[in-house]
Amino acid sequence: MECEIVQRAIRGDHQAILSLIEMDEEILYRMAFTYLKNEQDALDVMQDLVYKALKKMHTVKQHEYVRTWLVRVLINCCKDHLRKRQPTVAIKEHHQVEWGIYSDMERLLEHLSLSEQQLVYMKYFQQLKNKEIAELNQIPEGTVKSKLHHILKKLRNFAGEKEDWL
Repeated sequence: MECEIVQRAIRGDHQAILSLIEMDEEILYRMAFTYLKNEQDALDVMQDLVYKALKKMHTVKQHEYVRTWLVRVLINCCKDHLRKRQPTVAIKEHHQVEWGIYSDMERLLEHLSLSEQQLVYMKYFQQLKNKEIAELNQIPEGTVKSKLHHILKKLRNFAGEKEDWL
């Protein structure tokens, strides 16, 4: 069923494209929110993703890379949005109780650069394979492994120093 939807989407069927995005909507939104740290900006980027997918999905050559393509487009939309963003003053938000662990992880990940956060999110939140991450970032697979190793070491060191992070 999903393969059929992907093939229809690549042929330009708008309803199939929307169905594909809806299947991964939560993951895509969380990725946008992780990048932008703002609900409204994340929603704007999701809207940009839908528009670009409707316009350019036909350029995907292999159906097995449709999800990877959507993630790449989303990341580019986030980066574009960050470049255009006006400087703002951060206001501390009060997270609901069920977001407690997410909030703690978010605080821990804030100590990483944006590119490091992106790698962690792709690998552990979106559960992409190292090869897929390498293709998305246009870097060798070995570089992905090495960077993830160093990032995890950095996170472990920071978590060990801060007993109150969880």
